[in-house]
Amino acid sequence: MTNRLDVRLDVEHRRRLEELAQEKGAAISDVVRSLIDGAYEDILRSRCKEAVERLIGLNVEEPPDPDTLSRELEAAHEPGGLH
Repeated sequence: MTNRLDVRLDVEHRRRLEELAQEKGAAISDVVRSLIDGAYEDILRSRCKEAVERLIGLNVEEPPDPDTLSRELEAAHEPGGLH
């Protein structure tokens, strides 16, 4: 389902939009949707980058290799192990 959206553009923005549409050989509405998608993807990439930077800043200890971790878990859950 699509919805109609009325956007008011000054002469220069309208000219630029028409030029983009002509360059892409697409309808103006397709160009607008493409620009929105691109801007949204930029925001998502920025959010992911910020999340990675926050995770890096946590200085979380690297977990041991799977064999060591398995032995530690088994030892912790044996009778008399850590509970």
